[in-house]
Amino acid sequence: MAQTAHNANKTFFGHPRPLFTLFFTEMWERFSYYGMRVLLVLYMIQHLFQQADAGKEVFGYATIKSVLESFYGELSHQALSSQIYGLYTGFVYFTPFFGGIIADRFIGQRRSVYVGGVLMATGHFLMAVESMFFPALLFLILGNGFFKPNISTQVGGLYAENDPRRDGAYTIFYMGINLGAILSPLICGTLGQRVGWHWGFGAAGVGMLVSLVIYHFGGKHLPQTEQKQSIKEVEAKAQQPMTKEEWARTIALTFLCMVTIFFWGVYEQQGNTLQLWSDQSTDWNFFGFEIPSTWYQSFNPLVIVFFAPLLDRYWAWRARSNKAPGTVTKMAIGCVLGAVALVIMYLAAQAVGAGKGNVMWLLGSTFLLTLAELYISPIGLSLVTKVSPAKIVSMMMGVWFLATFFGNYIAGYIGSYYERIAKDEFFLLLAGLSLIPAVLFFFTHKVLTNALGKDV
Repeated sequence: MAQTAHNANKTFFGHPRPLFTLFFTEMWERFSYYGMRVLLVLYMIQHLFQQADAGKEVFGYATIKSVLESFYGELSHQALSSQIYGLYTGFVYFTPFFGGIIADRFIGQRRSVYVGGVLMATGHFLMAVESMFFPALLFLILGNGFFKPNISTQVGGLYAENDPRRDGAYTIFYMGINLGAILSPLICGTLGQRVGWHWGFGAAGVGMLVSLVIYHFGGKHLPQTEQKQSIKEVEAKAQQPMTKEEWARTIALTFLCMVTIFFWGVYEQQGNTLQLWSDQSTDWNFFGFEIPSTWYQSFNPLVIVFFAPLLDRYWAWRARSNKAPGTVTKMAIGCVLGAVALVIMYLAAQAVGAGKGNVMWLLGSTFLLTLAELYISPIGLSLVTKVSPAKIVSMMMGVWFLATFFGNYIAGYIGSYYERIAKDEFFLLLAGLSLIPAVLFFFTHKVLTNALGKDV
């Protein structure tokens, strides 16, 4: 244990070395997740649903299609794929709420990461079997529920409560997520579109196994504090009543998380309708070489890797002069940037019409949407670990992801109108959706800041 504590106290680039174990663990897990996601909508529209309609067995397809059509009427392949995309990506962020509770009360964060990793690896490899498409999604959903909140929470556990490096740590951690997201479209996307869908999904499964290996061999350097308590001790601590201040922070944090639902409904179009725009309405021919349309999804994480450190330094510079915007203000700014990003797509739809347009429309919009994300996601992750009562921190991380669940479902529902209404109207609708949380954040700024603590 002394050796573990010694390693945990060593620093690298000013941060504890175990941060980089978590960095690479999350990097390869996100490689697997985004590698599968980059192919998901195209795979359903261009292959799976056509095979299922032709009589090939896809377990659960007829039932799921029937249930969705009982609510929304007859669905085209695009509308059905959007609904399933929204449900899948939504439930991926729904289960972490329960995974956080299970970790807090029963099996701990370390064991939860192992359980989640094994379930997700199984799901990725099942994706290579057409008939097992829907069971594979279920494995991925359940596995992410165990993995996601508990790997994120361990980052915060490396720092003291008031350590000023915490926000920077989550920005670094977020870069790990996005390094994996850069690689996955280039590898999984290319394999899926050019060699075979199942090669792409198989590569995603390999990425998940790499993530588990890194966590296993690097995990000995992570803090082991959670293993010092028995299950009974953890349960006894969880049953202690919260103070009035803790309740105020919890309620304010829950409200803030729920408000971001609208932003995520816009942001998640990158893997859905914006990927369709990339495939159907964007000219990817460069000097006679046709770039796979899935490479588009590498642009968002590429921007993050370059701009996250710059933004982190900019905020640190502003903080030194006491001019840094607070957390709530940052998140409001992010939502405004998201709205502007979709206004660009509104203009693109009017300019391009039914043809194929310049790639800069899509990349310009995604650039602003990425900056918006940087003002919301890493800041929100840091805030959850900073202000949540210690005994429910994993559960509150689950609440953060629960908001993303609703946002992803909205993304799927709205995306089903991509072929039903004019493209410019569709993108203008998304821009308006991103403005809703901006307005709510600006109007509730003072109340939220007082409840969460003036230092946020």
